[in-house]
Amino acid sequence: MAPEPKSTRASRGRSRPRNTRWLRISLLIAGILALLVVSATAVVALWVVTILPRSLPNVAALETLQPLAGSKIYDDNDELITELHVERRIFVPLAQVPQSLRDAVIATEDRRFYSHWGIDPIGIGRAVYQNYRRGRIVEGGSTITQQLTKLLFLTPDKSLDRKLKEAVLALELERRYSKDRILEMYLNQIYFGHGAYGVEAAARTYFGKSVSELAIRESALLAGLPRAPSSYSPFEHADLARRRRDVVLRRMVDYGAVKDADARRLAKLDLGLIPADRRRNTGQYFLEYVSQQLETKYGADLVFKGGLNVYTTLNRPMQLAAEQALRDGLKALEGRSKTRGNDHPEGAVISLEPHTGYVRAVVGGYDFFRSEFNRAVYARRQPGSAFKPFVYAAAIERGLTPASRIEDAPVTYPVGQNGQAWKPENYDRKYRGSTTLQQAIEESVNVVTIKTLEQIGVGRAASLARRAGIGSPLAQDLTLALGSSDVTLLELTSAYGALANQGTWMPPTTIRYITDANGRLLEEYVPQGREALAPEHAYVITHMLRGVVERGTGQAAKALGRPVAAKTGTTNDYSNAWFVGYTPKLATGVWVGYDRPRSLGRDETGSRVAVPIWVAYMSRVLAGAPKEDFPMPEQVVLVPVDLDASNECVRVVTMAFVRGTEPAVGCGPRRQQVPSPSADPSAPSTLPRDVDGVPGAVIAPPPSSSFAAPAPVVSPLPPAVSVYAGPAAGAAPPSTDLTPSPGSSANRRPAEAGQQGP
Repeated sequence: MAPEPKSTRASRGRSRPRNTRWLRISLLIAGILALLVVSATAVVALWVVTILPRSLPNVAALETLQPLAGSKIYDDNDELITELHVERRIFVPLAQVPQSLRDAVIATEDRRFYSHWGIDPIGIGRAVYQNYRRGRIVEGGSTITQQLTKLLFLTPDKSLDRKLKEAVLALELERRYSKDRILEMYLNQIYFGHGAYGVEAAARTYFGKSVSELAIRESALLAGLPRAPSSYSPFEHADLARRRRDVVLRRMVDYGAVKDADARRLAKLDLGLIPADRRRNTGQYFLEYVSQQLETKYGADLVFKGGLNVYTTLNRPMQLAAEQALRDGLKALEGRSKTRGNDHPEGAVISLEPHTGYVRAVVGGYDFFRSEFNRAVYARRQPGSAFKPFVYAAAIERGLTPASRIEDAPVTYPVGQNGQAWKPENYDRKYRGSTTLQQAIEESVNVVTIKTLEQIGVGRAASLARRAGIGSPLAQDLTLALGSSDVTLLELTSAYGALANQGTWMPPTTIRYITDANGRLLEEYVPQGREALAPEHAYVITHMLRGVVERGTGQAAKALGRPVAAKTGTTNDYSNAWFVGYTPKLATGVWVGYDRPRSLGRDETGSRVAVPIWVAYMSRVLAGAPKEDFPMPEQVVLVPVDLDASNECVRVVTMAFVRGTEPAVGCGPRRQQVPSPSADPSAPSTLPRDVDGVPGAVIAPPPSSSFAAPAPVVSPLPPAVSVYAGPAAGAAPPSTDLTPSPGSSANRRPAEAGQQGP
């Protein structure tokens, strides 16, 4: 063999030291990195062992953890209705939780629950692999113990600090408590959607039964919800909920809790949810209204955590009757009309006691689950002709009588700067000539109402409405006569209650008294009213409204078979239908319309749409109650009067008059002279009352009132002979415009404002 060249031996000798040097450097770097990792690990371990626990809560606090005491709400019979909680939670021991639900939760959330010690490295590795294989997050690595620590002690953020705290607390929980105790706490804490915390509240919410009664398919559905309660809500996303249930069933098969054949059979069944009608809790709109009032006054912490006892005015049988009557009425309307997609007609009912102001029933819509907006309390709509009683009440206060006549004939009002004229019309496009106020209110005659308001002044009617409890802004022009100003159903019904309560308005209330957690009285409602109008004037307008039921637009309410005073209301485009009426001890208002105003349909007036709802409700709540008449003040007399302009007793009706204002001649069995007590010095004064109670004073409408032609100065009017035909020829036109402020639903064209229906 030939000897190796010297140059080769020399180069190899030089490379050995160089390779050795790089190896030494690499080992040195690796050693330094290992030292740094070990040091960092030691520091983290030291922090976790010594420092981190100082910032963590003591898990022993679970042993003394008490649920927060929410406010208890009682009805008018002092029976518990519900309890207001931050969370709806009902604790149940693990022994009452069926094995199928335990298996479903463990198979879905943590199948190695009984094997690990709070943290599951195998589960974490499996989750990482599955997420990598699927390219998205499909599985989590947190154990049930870790989830419980997050629920009880930590925030839901995803920081490294929080994950370390979660791990430490999970280890501490596992050290202190048994697996069954941890599972019990978890099942009572986890959120299942729709306000239900814990398995018992969830079982009642979705299935209307206790958790101990759940079947396997129901257990599987509940076990799938905690991952995303909103997304898998069976009430709102039934298809997604079904698919999620199927996933849980497959995992129960893998876990060995269910046979494959059984899982396939169960997957074909429906969700088994509680029926929609049973999901409705009576009085939800009422309770929500009370809750908002309490929060405003006492704050959310005291209401939901302070253990208040709230005794309300709610009468449950009346509430049930109101809800049923409204649903039936809206179904009947929807059957006659064309529904556009999900745009369903809505409605509201308010019922209250006039002499106390106690609100006995509140229905703010067809279904609280469909819409939580309380239309009875918060929705402002044009009342149409339902506002007319306050115009006529102000006229009675001013000295007019039901027998006073005003010419029902075409009238034109110059309007503002655009030169257009306002020509109000009656609903039936007919004119009656000389018309009594009694006939005008019974037949809801627009022109007569407008002329009456013009004669007495807009300010008088608005002032009376204010005294009767209507707080919404009121138009300062003649369109007020046609109900152009938006009001709430609660306001309007409460104002009618003042008429029923002999002129005294009682502020509406839903709360009788409140005590704190120790039983100490915090507040008590003591009915204190104010006079909206004199008792004799209230009775006269009540008697006029009885004529609306006996002969006028509200005749369908005669089915009640007892004395009733009421008024219908319909806006010109049929977008709002009203009926507000009262007996001596109960005032009830009904509104029907769309949330986005549009026509209910041709001829869908208050008398056709709202009256049946009112009658159905009142018939149920007054069944068996004695028939009572309205108490008549001593200052009032009843006189038969002819509605016909001939005054020959052709159309005789009985009218009510403040003593001394009755007509000189009445229509009895034989035409007779009505004795006048005005010569009696002890008789009460018949001078018209001013809004401030000053006899004989006349207040002109505010200068800014549209259509407020100079109101004639009216001395005490001779009874039953006043005939008003409209603005005098050549009268100066008003300088302001009809159009209300932008954004108001009273912003209507002049022609529209003059066509309000009965």
